Amino acid sequence: MMQEFVLSTDYIELVKLIKVLGFSKTGGQAKLFVEQGNVLLNGQQEYRKRAKIRSGDELQVAGEIIKIRKQE
Repeated sequence: MMQEFVLSTDYIELVKLIKVLGFSKTGGQAKLFVEQGNVLLNGQQEYRKRAKIRSGDELQVAGEIIKIRKQE
């Protein structure tokens, strides 16, 4: 399944995005999710909890693909 996330700023930190998208209920859960290698950023495993996610990036989380774009 694919969804799109629209940024209203230049970037969002990875753990914040995971929380906003509903993959975790708390920041602690989101951090654990990333630490366990459950996130792909542009096809590569991402372990940086505060990685800056920007327009054009593509995440894969829990089998879902999320395309990131900037608000126009």
